[in-house]
Amino acid sequence: MRTILFLLILSSANFFSQKLLTPENSGINSKLIQDEISEAIWTAENAGTKTEIGSIITEIKKLNKADLLIKTTVKMKQAPDAQWTDSTLVKTSNFSPVYHSSYNSMRDMVLKSEKDKVTGYYLDKKSQKKDIIEITASHYFDSSSYAQLIRYLPLKEHFTAEISIFDYNPKSEKKGMMKAYILDTQKSEYKGKPVWVVKTNDDISNQLTIVTYYIDPATRKIVKQDMDMAGKKMSLEIIQ
Repeated sequence: MRTILFLLILSSANFFSQKLLTPENSGINSKLIQDEISEAIWTAENAGTKTEIGSIITEIKKLNKADLLIKTTVKMKQAPDAQWTDSTLVKTSNFSPVYHSSYNSMRDMVLKSEKDKVTGYYLDKKSQKKDIIEITASHYFDSSSYAQLIRYLPLKEHFTAEISIFDYNPKSEKKGMMKAYILDTQKSEYKGKPVWVVKTNDDISNQLTIVTYYIDPATRKIVKQDMDMAGKKMSLEIIQ
């Protein structure tokens, strides 16, 4: 009887365990990656009314045979002259991180991925306080790239996974290595066309924010994102 119970416990543990994705074993299909520029309208929803916050332009560009640039530019509707630009450099074959920079009116941040650590700095422009970053890390994706990474995974119904990521925010208790989670993957339709609906969260938000991606199964382009942050809802919808 004890043997049967032990086997049941083992089988249950294996059934509920999820694969941890790293650059070494993610299963990314790099043949799906194409140069592209897309623009999404960013809206917030309150009591059924949508308000436009701004737009986000995303550029994906192969710089050479090895390196892929992911660049996002945020334009806020109420502050059209204040731009927020993020640039992330990864290896095209497996999204192994190389470099990440983020510049906006409030702060500048630069992260460089080395063999077993991340180095860089974080500058708070209001206080002029500059934090020097040096954190041990290995076998991870940069947190700014995992949203794009999801597009190129071997998606199938009920696909779930854990993703090893690195994130730095001086105001957060969690810095460095953490995880993102693919909670579920389903076939569905969006505006009459087939899509993969991939539901995720991560340790950056203490797993409180659910982000749902709607991905074209043929082109693997993200056509829409829904964000549910403890009842507050926002969306990104591609317009071109």
